[in-house]
Amino acid sequence: MGKDPINAFSDLGLDLAVDPETGDKDRKFVTALARGLEVLRAFKPGEGFLGNQEIARRTGLPKPTVTRLTYTLTRLGYLSYSQRLERYSLGTGVLALGYATLSNFGVRQIARPLMQELADTVDASVSLGMRERLNMIYLEHARGNSALTLRLDVGSRIPVGTTAMGRAFLAALPEAERNYLMDHIKRHAAERWPTVRRGIERSLRYYEQHGYVKTVGTWERDVNAVGVALVQPENGEIYAFNCGGPSFSLPEERLDADLGPRLKNLAHNVQAGLSHLG
Repeated sequence: MGKDPINAFSDLGLDLAVDPETGDKDRKFVTALARGLEVLRAFKPGEGFLGNQEIARRTGLPKPTVTRLTYTLTRLGYLSYSQRLERYSLGTGVLALGYATLSNFGVRQIARPLMQELADTVDASVSLGMRERLNMIYLEHARGNSALTLRLDVGSRIPVGTTAMGRAFLAALPEAERNYLMDHIKRHAAERWPTVRRGIERSLRYYEQHGYVKTVGTWERDVNAVGVALVQPENGEIYAFNCGGPSFSLPEERLDADLGPRLKNLAHNVQAGLSHLG
């Protein structure tokens, strides 16, 4: 997986990035570029417009710095500015980058029809994601016919530490990388860490025994899910699938009797499809 400064800016302090292996500050790290990207990250799925003050609050950057960055990003087409609202939204430049990125994930093309078939069969949501900092970001999403399936979509972010997808990802990581990531989850979880840690450790043991993890109300109180990891052997890239929905339609016993084994089979079939591509 290589070096990965999860929180390259010391929890958005935005100083020089620290090499996770040596602890030394990285002199090649361009802080101005990182700050601009952090402004773009401030926008979340489903949000329309943000003002400089809200962006400053979310990023921890001084408002004068944010003002210069939003002006520059607007000039470059990565943000759009509404004169009427005096606020910004993501521009077409970000959209172009996003679609270019998604088009390079061959796993999506193979997984999509299998995911939709499973979603229709079990009438639940099925998603494919990979890690982005302390979250899993959805690369593909399929939902069943029920109006009660989860209303998430491509680009949605869910936490690593408390979700089935995130815990499946942790289970597939080499131990040293998992411990490094867990340290950052601990810092972010603060006083919730003992509970989060116990849940992760329980999921890791469960994954070793059954080949999938299950979460029962650990992310959202009324949401249950299972998760399975997918490791690309040629480059070690780790993806993860989840399948979940409202707890009243997906009780815990159904996770074990039905969804977990089905999701394991889906991941196996996607892995086989990827090997044929290679």
